[in-house]
Amino acid sequence: MKKLLLAVLGLLLVVSLSAQGKLPDLKGRLIRAVTENAYLPLNFVDPRTGKAMGWEYDAVNEIARRLKARVQWNVTAWDTMIQAVREGQYDVGMDGITITEERRQQVDFSEPYMVSQQFMLVRKEEARFRSAPELGADPKLLIGSQAGTTNFYVAVYSVLDGDEANPRIKLFETFGAAVQALIAGDVDCVLMDAASGRGYVGANPEKLKVIGEPLGTEDFGFIFKPGSDLVAPFNAAIRAMKADGTLARLDTKWFFEYSAK
Repeated sequence: MKKLLLAVLGLLLVVSLSAQGKLPDLKGRLIRAVTENAYLPLNFVDPRTGKAMGWEYDAVNEIARRLKARVQWNVTAWDTMIQAVREGQYDVGMDGITITEERRQQVDFSEPYMVSQQFMLVRKEEARFRSAPELGADPKLLIGSQAGTTNFYVAVYSVLDGDEANPRIKLFETFGAAVQALIAGDVDCVLMDAASGRGYVGANPEKLKVIGEPLGTEDFGFIFKPGSDLVAPFNAAIRAMKADGTLARLDTKWFFEYSAK
């Protein structure tokens, strides 16, 4: 009840401040942020500098600046991130996390900061299939994925037969590892949202391409522990950054201008 009351009071404060054209002032509060560093171009380690960077880094750093807060960045594996945020080990988590009703039962989400669609990422020379039905119909073709992700479930239920143990899906610890397996020829396709697909093609234009029609639309959101008083301030900042073009500028920077070469 106390957590719910704090969240409601925080929302009322944000509504009041937003009506005045202002954002909440978190007065230097430390926000423990966590990501995976394996989801180009949202969060990754630059191969040239070894520095962690990406769309989500820039967005959260800007949100914190506007809210007058500080960010402490942390890294964890995808398969432990949601639980760690739910338990309060971190204040906000991000990894291109699709907003779903199942996940809403575990964590609170921000408003969507990005809308993306699923596509097939393949090797540059791929000519055996051009659509999801063609991919699904050929039993020799393998799909690389990361367990528990939206991409995994799209592969299972939209491309294959609905069997989550289907041997045609090869699991990897990170998206980056799945993409490297694709480049090496160990798998034939990796399903990826449009945002990251553009990032990987941009980093490997001579090796990769995106094909086919979109397989679905998804909203990405930041995650928080249930009842977090940070949800409302983050939402206010996201709305402000959409309105003034900041999010669009981040899209241009990371999806079109950035190159790992």
